This record gives sequence, C-alpha cells and structure tokens, in this order.
Amino acid sequence: MNQKETNITPPKWSTRLLRLFLRGQYLEEIQGDLEEVYNDLLNKYSKSKARRIYHLEVLKLIRPSLVRKFSGSRKLNNYGMLKHSLLISFRGFKRHKSTFLINLLGLSTGLAAALLIFLWVEDEKSVDTFHEKDDQLFWVMSNFSINNDVNTWDYTSGKLAEALLNDFPEVEDAVRVGNGFFRPRGTIKFDENYFEANGLFASANFFDVMTYEMLIGNPEKVITNKGSVAISDEYAQSIFGTVENAVGKTISWDNRIFSKEFIVSGVFKAPPKNASKRFNVVLNYDNLIEADRWADHWNGGYAQTYVVLKEGTDIEAFNAKIADYLTINTDSDRFELFVQQYSKNYLYGKYESGIQTGGRIENVRLFTYIAIFILAIACINFMNLSTAQASKKLKEVGVKKAIGANRTALIFQFLSESILLSIIALVVAVGLVMLVLPQFNNISGKALELSWKEYILPALSLVLLTGFVAGSYPAFYLSRFKPVAVLKGKVSNLKGEEWIRKGLVIVQFSLSVIFIIGVIVINKQIDFTQKKSLGYDREAIITFREGGSDYSSPQPFFDELMKIPGVLSTANMSGDFLAADDNNSGFSWIEGTEDDDNHLFDSPKVGYNFIETLGLEILEGRSFSRDFNDGVGSIILNEAAVEYMELENPIGTKVDWGDDREMEVIGVVKDFQYGSLHKKIEPLIIQFRERGKQYFVKLRPGSETETIAQVEKVFQDIFPGQIFSPSLLADDYNSLYDSENKVADLSNYMAGIAIIISCLGLFGLAAFTAERKTKEIGIRKILGASQLIIFQLLTNVFTKTVAIAILISVPIGYYVANTWLQNFAYSIELSWWIFALAAISAMLLAWLTVGIQTLKAARQNPVDSLRAE
Repeated sequence: MNQKETNITPPKWSTRLLRLFLRGQYLEEIQGDLEEVYNDLLNKYSKSKARRIYHLEVLKLIRPSLVRKFSGSRKLNNYGMLKHSLLISFRGFKRHKSTFLINLLGLSTGLAAALLIFLWVEDEKSVDTFHEKDDQLFWVMSNFSINNDVNTWDYTSGKLAEALLNDFPEVEDAVRVGNGFFRPRGTIKFDENYFEANGLFASANFFDVMTYEMLIGNPEKVITNKGSVAISDEYAQSIFGTVENAVGKTISWDNRIFSKEFIVSGVFKAPPKNASKRFNVVLNYDNLIEADRWADHWNGGYAQTYVVLKEGTDIEAFNAKIADYLTINTDSDRFELFVQQYSKNYLYGKYESGIQTGGRIENVRLFTYIAIFILAIACINFMNLSTAQASKKLKEVGVKKAIGANRTALIFQFLSESILLSIIALVVAVGLVMLVLPQFNNISGKALELSWKEYILPALSLVLLTGFVAGSYPAFYLSRFKPVAVLKGKVSNLKGEEWIRKGLVIVQFSLSVIFIIGVIVINKQIDFTQKKSLGYDREAIITFREGGSDYSSPQPFFDELMKIPGVLSTANMSGDFLAADDNNSGFSWIEGTEDDDNHLFDSPKVGYNFIETLGLEILEGRSFSRDFNDGVGSIILNEAAVEYMELENPIGTKVDWGDDREMEVIGVVKDFQYGSLHKKIEPLIIQFRERGKQYFVKLRPGSETETIAQVEKVFQDIFPGQIFSPSLLADDYNSLYDSENKVADLSNYMAGIAIIISCLGLFGLAAFTAERKTKEIGIRKILGASQLIIFQLLTNVFTKTVAIAILISVPIGYYVANTWLQNFAYSIELSWWIFALAAISAMLLAWLTVGIQTLKAARQNPVDSLRAE
C-alpha cells in the first residue's frame, strides 16, 4: 500500500538508542541512511508496520563492531570495581557490627521461616497429583436433597462406574472402589503370624486408572480373580521378608465383611507420602458384592466412583449431562451428580448446601499469607535499617564524587553491599532450615525435604530482589547529590527518610499485631474444643475394634471384662462414634401428610449399656434394656430430634422406616456432640444393634495401665488372631482437631518469629536514633533535663508509630479471626479483651525494645556525648 507521508521523522526512542550505543564516527552516516530507509518503508507499508520494521533494523545495528565503549565497561575495571565494592562492604559490616548482625539475624530468620512454610504448602498442594492422568481423573460426587437441605456425598452406587463408561462418550475409563465405610481391614494370617490389614475393594482396572506402580505382576490382570490380591511392597516385606517371596503365597484374611483365603498375585509400590488414600492390600470389588448384594445395586451407596474424562472435555457441560442420571435408575429425583478433579478433593473437600466452600485449602492460604507476612517483616527491617544508615554515607558519597567517582560506580557499590548481605542471609537461612527441619516435620506431621533444584533458585531470586530494593534508596538517591553540596552539609536532612521509616514500622507492627490476635484466637478455640462439655464422658474410656467376621453376641466378652476390678462398664456400637457418618433417610411418623416423606437423620446404632457407659443423660423414658426385650424396633431420640419432629409426648411415638419397619420411641436423651465441633448438633434417631464391633470400656481412674493389660488378655482369649489396638476416647476426640492443633502449633512458632524480627528492627532503629541524637541529648542534660525526660523524648516517636499500627491492625485482625472461626459450628466469641491484649502486648514489646537503647542513651555522660560528636 502506497502512502504519502508528510512527516518522515523516525521513531524518537530508536533514534535515542542509536545515539546512546553507536560510535560517534558512524552515527551521522548511519542515521541518515536509516531516515532514507524509513521513508521508503512509509511508501510501501502502513505507518505502524513501517515503524516496526524500522525498530528491527535499529536493533540489528547494535553489534560489537559499531557499539561505542562505555566508561568502566572493560573486564579489568569491572573486576576492580567488584573487588573494591566487596572490600568496602566487608569493612562496613565490621564497622557497624550491631546493624549488620540485626540485619543478618532478621533476614535469615525470616527467610528460613518462609522456606519452611513454603515446603509445607507445596507438599499440601502436591497431594494426589502423582497420578499420570491427573488432569483427566475425576471423582463422581452426589448432592442429595432432603428436608430443605443439600448433603454432598463422595460415595455413589456400585453400578455407576460401568454405566457412565457405557452411556457417556466423554468417559474414557471408570473405576469403582469401596467407600470409607466398606474398607476390609481385620487381620491377615500367614505362617501362624498375624498382620493388621488396611484393604481396598476395587474393580479389576484399578491399576490401569490409578497410578500405583506394579512391581511384580500384570496391572491389567492382577485382581481380575476374586481369589487374588495385590499387596504393597512394604506389606510384602513385613509378611514374607522380601517382595519376591510374596507372589503365589496363600494368606488367610478375616475381617468384618468376609473370612477367606487369597493368593497373592502381585506387588505394587506403596502409595507415596503425598497420597490421601493409604492401603496395603487391594482385592476385587466382586468380593464385596458377594458379601452384600446391595454393593451392586442402584440404591446402594457402597462405592466411590472415579472416571477418566477424555482430553478437552467441558466439565460444566458434562456435569449438566450427568446431573439427573440417577433419577432414571433409582426413581428418585433427590440426587444430582457432578464431578470434581480427583487431586483437588483433598484441598477442596468441604461442601455446604451442595456448594464447594473450602477445606484444607484454607490452611494452605493461611500459611501462605503467614510466610509472606514474615518475609515482609524481615525485608522491612532490612530496608528500614538501610535507609537509616543512608544518612551516614553522605560524606562518603561527597568525597568519592569529589575525587572522580561517577554515579554508576556509587550505585554499584551500594547495591553490591545490600545484595551481598542478602546472599549471606540466604546461606544462613538454608543452614537454619536444614537444622530445624526434623523438628518442623514432627510439629507438622510431614516428611519434608529441602530440594535444592526446586527452591534454591526462587529463594536466590527473592533475596537478590530484596537486596536490590533495600539498597536502592542509598544507591539511586544519595548518589545523585553534588559533592560540593554534600561536603558543605547542605543536604543533611534527607527528603522523605523519616517518613519512609515510620511507614515501614507501621506496616511491620501492624502485621505483628495481626499475628498476636491470630495466635490468641486459635489457641482459645483449640482450648474451647478440648474443654467444652460434649454431653458425654470421654475420660477414662478406652475404645477399640474387633475386626473379625463372627457377629455372635458380644455378651460373653463383656461378662469376662466385668470380672476385671478396674472395669466399671462396657458397651458397643456399629460404625464410628467420632466419625458421625452413620445416617439414614426414609423416616416418617405422621400419616397422611406430604411433608412426612423420607426424612434424613443421623442414626447411630448402639448396643445395651451404651448410654450408661458414655454418661448420656436420659430426659424421658428409658435406655435400651434386656428386661424389656428391646430390639431393632426400639429407638431413642435426642432433644433436637424431638424439636424437629414437633413431638409433645415423644415416648410411644411410632416411626416408620422404609416400607417394612415400624419402630417405637422408648426414650429421649439430652443433646450431645455426635462427631466433632465442626458439625452442629443434629436430630438423632439412636437405633439398637447388639452386635456392633466398636467397643467402649470405662475404666476405674488410677488403674488404667494394668486394667488395659488385663482387657487385652481377655480380648485375645475371646478373639484369637485379632489385633488389639486400644485408644483413649479423649485422645481420639482430640485427634479430630489434628489440623487445627498443627495450625495452632505452627502459628505460635511463626508469630514468635515475626514478633522477634519486628523487635529486632525496632531495636536497631532505636539505636540509630539514639546515636544520631547524641549531641542533642548531651545539651539537654547539661541544661538540666532528667533521664525520664530524655527517655520520653526518644520513645514518643516510636509510641505514636506503634499506636497507629495497632489502630490499623485491629479491624483487619478481627476480620481474619472471624473468617477462620466460621469453620466451626461452635466457636468462641471474639471479645474485646482479645484485641486489647494484643494491642497492649505489642506496645509493651515496643517500649521494652526501645527502652533498652533509650535508657542507655539517657544515662550517658553529657561530656562524653559532646566530645564524641
């Protein structure tokens, strides 16, 4: 396209680039030629295209043969400048030891804390991401709507996997495994030795879909036979001594679902440390169907279903297609299916009213923020003290510029000093991480390792950036002053220096106050969960399981236990009391109304004496009793259920369950916490089951050790071959809050680090302020000022600064704490004293830190002060 261009002036920045880099003897000629080239380009192309081509031609000319020599560009000068700068830096570190040590200690500690947290965060984010088809592997979930509420379940029908594979072209493969309730555990016997098993029912293609490396055996055929099992390498070594000896051996497996023999057909590598599912034996899902026909029924929720979707599948569109799929096969419109990426379920596993609302990702975000805050506090210290020391370098700058040093050399010196200190801090930080990593692993429950390849380059980049930012103020600001003005003292008050320091201190202490608020709230909530009345006894009660397939009456076992002097009472139940995952729908109690249809209740199944052993309070009626020949037709409600069912006289109320069972309310118990405090107290229908396999034994206080030993002997006599693994109910309850306890422990340590670093920075600034005001202090003391007045003079500025930080941080701390407490159904109240305590603590720490330096300055002899000045 021809275009008449009246203005043929080339782009300005390209012209400037030529003038900056090209040698003088070539510049005029090349510039003229390029103007002609630009004119030709305008006649051929549009203006924008002509400019682009012109820019490219200019860049091609920036080559060694045409580029002019810059001052200091020779290798010898670069080396000499670097050597000189390093020498000056080390001399500066030696001259100002206290500032150097404060900077080094603060920055290295902050870096070490941040590195530890990022190791933990990356480990959390890596959970379940090891599967080869991670991007395509999805978990099929279901939303179950009932009673104006939506419950999200991670289990589905055992038929669903195959049906999805057949009916939806987006599904490339599908696998089903037994859900958490239907996990075969129990004991495995080999050569008269017993080993505790942690098994998994799975369809035959399990090892094709999931990435668990098969060491011996064909992954496609290893569990196709119901009589074959695959075991992990670690389990093979514990049973057979070596992995090679395992294949072909016959083992006997007894658990609550079956009791039969299997042949070991393969050995797989144990799930890695970042796997959420832990198991050591895998067997064909058909074994579960053989034991319970509902495992392969559309109305049975026995399975967890995983699908591999074809690449490029639109997940939202696929969710819309499968949403009503169960309605067709179950004649129920209460279910809505959807999929979530398998590896994301670990972090994003919390749902409310059918909507994903969080999970462990909240802790990951929390500690990411903590790491950033700690690092920010450490960097603020570094920058603050760097700006504070900058004024001392004015005369140095003036003298150097007077004898010929150019600005580039001065900038290089200041930046190299701060970057050198940052690198030294990184080396110290890595040493600290390696030193404390074992202890950190104990606190966090991890097995973290410091990977140089993954973390050292990001860490080095970070410290280089920190060093550059910290040194930029003296490097770019001080180096621009004229030497005459500097040497005459006309720039003694640096523009914005004090404002910058105050602003950084405000940010620093604001973060510290937020830390203090967070630590108080987290520890108060953990204390609340441990001391809150739950409505049942959990002290001096041990609980354990019997994992065999024999479901005979436990009464003979209880009779033997009651002969032990230290045993006060015994009880049992089905399911898991603290997991609180036993619920049922289909309850109705008012005939002839549309509202009374298929209600959902939490429904624990317990045996005789359960209510008495756990100390539940009977409000009306009675407990389950042999004297009344109670059976599956007897139920007990809690207060929440009575209120929900709107029963004025609950005793004797008839409740239908499904189409063929009628039950009668025989008692009402006071509300108690079924499960953890993350869950609200729900309406309960407590059903009777005599043969549950979770046992509770209440012990006489003070005799626990010897009594447990006697209970173990009775257990082994009654259940030979079963492994006795008792635990205190109180300990099991506390373990429900492992995540929160770890958050509390880590937060305590990290808050302590943040506060120490902040105080270090304040200490350094106080020392600097006192040193700079040495002459003023001396004059004031000569004129009669007392030590108290001097103390007030030096502390007032810091007091105001910290007070502003407190005003800023309190509302932020309230928001953060309130957001975290929303994870609990029952939590502490955010009282005013929490924030007052945090504010007072921060102010006292500031006064204590500053006071050490100010008292030292106030007590100094004024004659010495004036002589030193």
